Amino acid sequence: METMQNPLGDFPYALPKIDTSKAINFIPEAKIFEQLEQADADPVRVRDIIAKALDKQRLDPEEMATLIAADTPELTEEIFAAARELKMRVYGNRIVLFAPLYVGSDCINDCKYCGFRCSNKQAGRDTLSFDRLKDEIHALVDGGHKRLIMVYGEHPKYSPEFIAETVRTVYSQKFGNGEIRRVNINAAPLDVEGFRTVKASGIGTYQVFQETYHQPTYADMHPTGPKSNYLWRLSAFDRAMEAGIDDVGIGALMGLADWRFETMSLLYHTIHLEDHFNVGPHTISFPRIEPAIGTGFNENPPNAVSDHDFKRLVAILRLSVPYTGLILTCRESVELRNEVLQFGVSQIDAGSSIGIGAYAAKDEDTHRKSQFELADNRSLDEVIRELCEVDFIPSFCTGCYRLGRTGEHFMEFAVPGFVKRYCSPNAILTFQEFLEDYASPETLKVGNRQIDREVARLNDTQRPGVAERLARVRNGERDLYF
Repeated sequence: METMQNPLGDFPYALPKIDTSKAINFIPEAKIFEQLEQADADPVRVRDIIAKALDKQRLDPEEMATLIAADTPELTEEIFAAARELKMRVYGNRIVLFAPLYVGSDCINDCKYCGFRCSNKQAGRDTLSFDRLKDEIHALVDGGHKRLIMVYGEHPKYSPEFIAETVRTVYSQKFGNGEIRRVNINAAPLDVEGFRTVKASGIGTYQVFQETYHQPTYADMHPTGPKSNYLWRLSAFDRAMEAGIDDVGIGALMGLADWRFETMSLLYHTIHLEDHFNVGPHTISFPRIEPAIGTGFNENPPNAVSDHDFKRLVAILRLSVPYTGLILTCRESVELRNEVLQFGVSQIDAGSSIGIGAYAAKDEDTHRKSQFELADNRSLDEVIRELCEVDFIPSFCTGCYRLGRTGEHFMEFAVPGFVKRYCSPNAILTFQEFLEDYASPETLKVGNRQIDREVARLNDTQRPGVAERLARVRNGERDLYF
């Protein structure tokens, strides 16, 4: 393919040559359906599996299938209770906060469920210039954000060089005491060199969602464009790992195929990465289909997931992959988000806008430039206050990423349960920064009470060092971490 010149800058790029000659399909469809059909939810067996999960051991697919089959009220509540307990054992009561930043909505794919699909004439196409990108960052930082997930359509103009330059631009922006300290990426699969280019910009996690792991459904949902190649997308993180990106995020869009199959496939994807690279995904996402402008398909998805089953799949994922972060987005209602937080979610977005230019512009047209609709439109300040009121500690921590505790190094700390040594103190320090610089008076009051509770929960070894750093933050220092 002829090399194209990126209209946004000097970033020439040809779409990567899709080469799946080395790719393997590690999703055994027939076997998964067989495991789901043969699963016996014997209560004794279910409780043995729960005990294994509470011992912080990753479950096998047959064990996950058994938990999926355990749908009686009594066993469901036992699974929920175990997910709550395991979440506290591994992650404590902290919730990591981030915001999505949509950079561009141009796309050459035609995914039936996506508001950005190329055939959607009602979509408002737009791409942030670098000046507008800086305006977005200014608005996000002024709101208190420190962590972003940057989202790009799949189009030649969003080349690896362009993505890398947008990341460097974000990191270069400082406003008062504020800055973005971690940029994660949600973009198209790249070839090895493309992944290397993006890695060099200093990204955190690179997300590629398979959308659906069920091949017949995948072919139907993705009729044209590079995304129509199932294996190219499935093998994305094999190439990312080869390029040195060991912090990756997988996901499935719930509602396309049977949620039970998708949940099992997420576990198989995890096992593939563990077996081949000795580290699983850093995060798993499980968004449900939401309405989108010009996208009637989303009004009645073929395999819509009920709220009850959604809660089940989150709890089962938590038990199955104890050390993998689970991400819950503003697609879901406030009420459901508050409930599912208890079942093992470790990261949420808040104060989110998903239109191109939505944070700085605040105009109605940004809705037309949105990929889908959000159900939770609370501000970051409101979300933080409500988290504190139910005894969560909000966290903007980026310490592990910036100290190289990613991939295998992260697992060295996480698997033995050492995460709390770093995550809880760092959560306290980053939350204190938010309270000092951005919180409303009401949130400041509630948040300081929560910090006092968290400091009291630290052990005698941790408490003096955290107290000393807290005093420094209150005196104006920033970006202190363990």
